[in-house]
Amino acid sequence: MVLNMTTPGGFEPVFCTIVPPHVLDKLAEQADPVLSGPARRTLQRDAFERTHRSLTTVIGAPAVAPRAGDEPEKPQRTIFDARHGTDLPGKKVRGEGEEPGKDATVNRAYAALGATFEHFLKVYGRNSIDGAGMPLDATVHYDREYNNAFWNGEQMVFGDGDGEIFLDFTIPLDVIGHELTHGVIQHTANLTYYGQPGALNESVADVFGALIKQYSLGQSAADADWLIGAGLLAPRVTGVALRSMKAPGTAYDDDVLGKDPQPATMDEYVRTGRDNGGVHINSGIPNHAFYLFATELGGNAWERAGQVWYDVLTGGEVTQDASFADFATLTVQAARARYGDAAELEAVGKAWEQVGVRTR
Repeated sequence: MVLNMTTPGGFEPVFCTIVPPHVLDKLAEQADPVLSGPARRTLQRDAFERTHRSLTTVIGAPAVAPRAGDEPEKPQRTIFDARHGTDLPGKKVRGEGEEPGKDATVNRAYAALGATFEHFLKVYGRNSIDGAGMPLDATVHYDREYNNAFWNGEQMVFGDGDGEIFLDFTIPLDVIGHELTHGVIQHTANLTYYGQPGALNESVADVFGALIKQYSLGQSAADADWLIGAGLLAPRVTGVALRSMKAPGTAYDDDVLGKDPQPATMDEYVRTGRDNGGVHINSGIPNHAFYLFATELGGNAWERAGQVWYDVLTGGEVTQDASFADFATLTVQAARARYGDAAELEAVGKAWEQVGVRTR
């Protein structure tokens, strides 16, 4: 059954990219074809994949059963190589338990899928993306000079970047964690990918992408950089990452890319019809709230702060069209339910207040 995006009670088509359209639009406008060409082709490919998902998505998240012989609560990773084509998944190049090969991109993708699986299992007791041992598939070397990475509802896909603005998309662990978290969201809250619920969708993916990196590196909230996509930008770019949770709006300020447009508070909320109502832009507000919450508590952010966000994501109370205020209110309720009238409750309420989101 083909699902229309307006079908009552249905799950919307899933296609989530790490690089926002407004960044690629900037590149596509450049006079230099070395910069504009890859960006235009990436935008065209993203539009094709997005349309393809909208025409083929069925009700509910895809049901992908664990493969025969899979060990319970063990990752089942398969890496494919598109060989610079666009047919998915491509040629299998590494399966679960197989030794690393010579392709560093394949090895990074394999390791990052494992790090994401480990984080959700050991920290939150979640067995893979769907909670039921879903195999993790990823395709590398997708298309030529493809400036993006995406989750298409069933698997991860990574471009190699153009080498001028973006490097290989398997380099930052948090990018991979971000995209796989879109899969977790798809199987839990399934937040509508537009406006405030869409910005929450992006923010939750950023939150857990950051937590997966911090957990892997053993970093406390105070030690972490709170950047999404550090290491992804090429040396010629004046910037450090795609987004900053610590200081939204400061990740880059570049002659080609322009200035990071993310707001940190509701006073700078951006109203736009682009990018599905600014989902990659306004996500800076809940991102900053989580940063404030986690750093106020101190210690490891994946523990108390991350647990509150996970409780909300998986608690069944988040509606698909949840606003920032709806989500914020649920985090307050989750903090109280888990920790009582303690520091966690005070810290989460204060964080939302600082970004201008009122809880009910």
